[in-house]
Amino acid sequence: MPLALLALAVSAFGIGTTEFVMMGLLPNVADDLGTSVPTAGYLVSAYAIGVVLGAPLLTAIGSRVPRKRMLLLLMALFTIGNLASAFAPDFGWLLAGRLLAGLPHGAFFGVGAVVAARLVPDGRQARAVATMFLGLTVANIVGVPAATLLGQHLGWRATFVVVSVIGLGAMAALARLVPQMPVDSHQGLGREMKAMGNRQVLLGLLTAVLGFAGVFAVYSYLSAMTTEAMGFGESSVTLVLALFGIGMTLGALAAGPLTDRALRPTLYGSLAALAVVLVVFPFTVHVQWAALVMVVLLGGIGFMTTTPLQMLVMNKAKDAPTLASASNHSAFNLANAGGAWLGGVAIAAGWGWTSPALVGAVLAVAGLAVAATAGLLDRTPAVSRVVAGGTAAHTKQEAGVR
Repeated sequence: MPLALLALAVSAFGIGTTEFVMMGLLPNVADDLGTSVPTAGYLVSAYAIGVVLGAPLLTAIGSRVPRKRMLLLLMALFTIGNLASAFAPDFGWLLAGRLLAGLPHGAFFGVGAVVAARLVPDGRQARAVATMFLGLTVANIVGVPAATLLGQHLGWRATFVVVSVIGLGAMAALARLVPQMPVDSHQGLGREMKAMGNRQVLLGLLTAVLGFAGVFAVYSYLSAMTTEAMGFGESSVTLVLALFGIGMTLGALAAGPLTDRALRPTLYGSLAALAVVLVVFPFTVHVQWAALVMVVLLGGIGFMTTTPLQMLVMNKAKDAPTLASASNHSAFNLANAGGAWLGGVAIAAGWGWTSPALVGAVLAVAGLAVAATAGLLDRTPAVSRVVAGGTAAHTKQEAGVR
């Protein structure tokens, strides 16, 4: 494994930690800043909005910037956003800091995925992208629980100081380990925008919005389900969230080689399995050991969808994959917001704490329907191609892309 992938994974670890830690710190932030927990929840939305806006905007602005320099600039912006959050004097400034920290998220993963794919030989691109995403999954096992405990004992500001230090360490690793990758003269915003008009790219993004919303319909309320439906105490919430993170990591490890071998079947299979898990979840949640198994399965199968979706939009964007790759993370964050909203609607309607799982199943089936439609419409030659810096990496994937 190229050491540059380790630098990308460390960066992903920092990004994943700051993205999800706020969910565990909402009560602390609300108490400290004199606001309610629901109002403090806007801090989660602010980060997601930053991702949605920043992914296409910063990728477009940096379309002619060499990729290593772009990664460093994005991680610098991430670090500044977390420092701003740590020292925010009031709720409004913290809201702005969270928005700022979210802006580089999608663009970083978009550029990072293209860099990761170019670092490895043909036939291993998906594994390289999955390796970068391992940092994001490990953040849910180690980073988020540790940062939550730190915030509970030393104050929520300490959490964002530590995340800022991780950002500085990631910048040092990127500067030392990632090779120079100049942007080819023929690449630019116009070519990237043209690639975004590809029907398969748009269908891939829609699949991400619908399919991954099924995961977040449950994950957003997993803490409440732990105490209200599974019968665990509040002290067990961290364990349950860590089990979800373990599932995510296992899913990422499995998704890489499976996607390299057969992209579309991996996507179809993971979405179908996700729908099954979400349907079964409410019937097992009252048996504690079975509920914990289902949490691991939900994290694993849910995250197995990310790598094939990432590779799909990169492949179909052909020789301008960066903007499409970044926009995929905007799609994931729209899924985050939409899934959480629909799950909340089900709970508010009085359908019970496990009702978001059935909502999620419907969303997963809708994502599978879009993915299957895209596959039927895709009559192009079965060639996986990721082009970075003017060099095309071709991988025959007749079973996978078709």
